[in-house]
Amino acid sequence: MEYRIENKYVAVIVSDKGAELQSIYGKDTNLEYMWKGDPIFWGKKSPVLFPIVGGLKNNQYTYKGTTYSLGRHGFARDMVFSVLETSNTSISFKLDATAETQTLYPFLFRLLIHYKLEKNTLTCTYEIRNTDIKPMPASIGAHPAFSIPLTQDTTFEDYILEFDAVETAGKWPLSAAGLIEKKATPFFDKQQQIPLQKELFYGDALVFKNLQSQQVKLSSAKTKHGWTFTWKNFPYMGIWSAKDADFVCIEPWCGIADSVDAIGDIMKKEGIHILIPGEIFTRTWGVSVY
Repeated sequence: MEYRIENKYVAVIVSDKGAELQSIYGKDTNLEYMWKGDPIFWGKKSPVLFPIVGGLKNNQYTYKGTTYSLGRHGFARDMVFSVLETSNTSISFKLDATAETQTLYPFLFRLLIHYKLEKNTLTCTYEIRNTDIKPMPASIGAHPAFSIPLTQDTTFEDYILEFDAVETAGKWPLSAAGLIEKKATPFFDKQQQIPLQKELFYGDALVFKNLQSQQVKLSSAKTKHGWTFTWKNFPYMGIWSAKDADFVCIEPWCGIADSVDAIGDIMKKEGIHILIPGEIFTRTWGVSVY
């Protein structure tokens, strides 16, 4: 089922399946900012990555000597959330652990996802609660796909991504199995911009660790329309598009795929957060459209 929130600037649609964002429509710009979800390229629009981000080595992990199987990006994106509360401009979704999830991930949790509109800005807040009596390992990440080009008189290559800080970070390559390689390769060289080209993503996502920026802006010299995406306290960032598709994903992550030499112990996994019983872990990202 889909739910709509709106104000005089923007209308947003979110599905209860995966609490997945479906549409950001600018009322004053008459533009749709989200990817259309064409399954020929990629059928999703903004999956929530929980309780892991990325893939596991052999799609497995161990916890206290027992091996569990868990697919890429976890299971939350495929589950139906319940609506906790809603208003004209906000909606909150809830997912609790079930007998099914415990066969994949033996922990009791509550995952809340809050969407809120204020003027032309949508914010999304993730709230993970450890409702178990034991420490709980968890990661979470965002994966929203934005339509590019935004206007019919522009092309994908007319746009740039501009970060709010000068970056020097290298890119972490992904193996054929989707695992993080041992060494980064050069990417940023004291620069703030990425000119978009579809060939950038022929080798899978651009994966970064510890960027200095907390904001990236999409713009083009050929149109006044674009968006500004903000995040805070997400130590990893993925930027991705399917091959030759008309979208780009901006993916702030609190977590990352296993490395090629990962040992499999979930409690020692890179990017995992260990929540003590009763602990609440929150992170927020936002996008302003114009």
